[in-house]
Amino acid sequence: MSWWLPHHFDAKRPYLQARGRILRAVREWFDLAEFDEVQTPVLQVCPVMDAHIHGFQTSLKGPDLSVLRDMYLHTSPEFAMKKLLVAGCERIYQIAPVFRNGDQSRLHSPEFTLLEWYRTGTSYTAMMDDTVALLRHVATAIDVRECRFDGRVCDVFADWQKISVREAFDRYAGIDLDRYLDDVEGFRVQVRAVTGHAAPDDAWDDLFFRVMADKIEPHLGQGTATILYDYPVCMASLARRSPDDERYAERFEVYVCGVELANAFSELTDADEQRARFETEMAHKQALYGESYPLDEEFLAALAHGMPPSSGNALGLDRLVMVMSGAQRIDQVLWAPVEI
Repeated sequence: MSWWLPHHFDAKRPYLQARGRILRAVREWFDLAEFDEVQTPVLQVCPVMDAHIHGFQTSLKGPDLSVLRDMYLHTSPEFAMKKLLVAGCERIYQIAPVFRNGDQSRLHSPEFTLLEWYRTGTSYTAMMDDTVALLRHVATAIDVRECRFDGRVCDVFADWQKISVREAFDRYAGIDLDRYLDDVEGFRVQVRAVTGHAAPDDAWDDLFFRVMADKIEPHLGQGTATILYDYPVCMASLARRSPDDERYAERFEVYVCGVELANAFSELTDADEQRARFETEMAHKQALYGESYPLDEEFLAALAHGMPPSSGNALGLDRLVMVMSGAQRIDQVLWAPVEI
């Protein structure tokens, strides 16, 4: 669809107007909470350390057009913002365009907007409180009581559901996740029985994602928002281990109307463990996709210098606009969506 044609653009106008109101409300909440808004570089030496997220590559060139350095459009401002925490910033947020070289669908765009924020001296429970307060503030500011998407309704003012990943696997899939954290073959048998499909070459995380997509996510964020917390460590490469069970990490995601809105952590601050996790993740990426990314050595040096205990959250702003405005596709809330 040619979004720039007047009759097509007019159909988007209500959603774009809602986007403007939501952006103003978001900034108002962070101003009231005494956060500093920051702006970090879009070009980075490393786009991401997730095996399944792919970046866009470019190059810095000299006057003679020779390549000086390979660079990437960031998939998140995370590494740059954490360097600011090491530099002494305590409460920061950023509304940033980010780029991921993947599929385009109702919920995905190669270019989209992340709202990312960090607090020092806190754990992921502070991010849970922030997220509840932020969504309720935005809903109040734009006079919306309920979020809607794909026939589902969610009241963000009702008490939020909090459920661990372990509990969700047991409740919605009948799988005792503890038993299969280190047993991919046993996990494969369980996933095949529950979902009807598990290929012989599926890795552990492939199986995890299949159960999440087929059996768990459709139940989340219906009626009220859901916080799904404490992921297996292998699914949380940047998060601190849980002191209650080191097989799990202090990571949570927020779901509204079955849509994942936010991904948050108690931040891992141990440089040696972070390096080891990155190397494991990139080896997995190389095996799966035949590519990997260089480590951000400056980020690892910042961790070694000393990042304070911190928590952070990344929220998909476009998806927030979707569920609060009633849009059914991400391109409806983008001023100029990428055409593929």
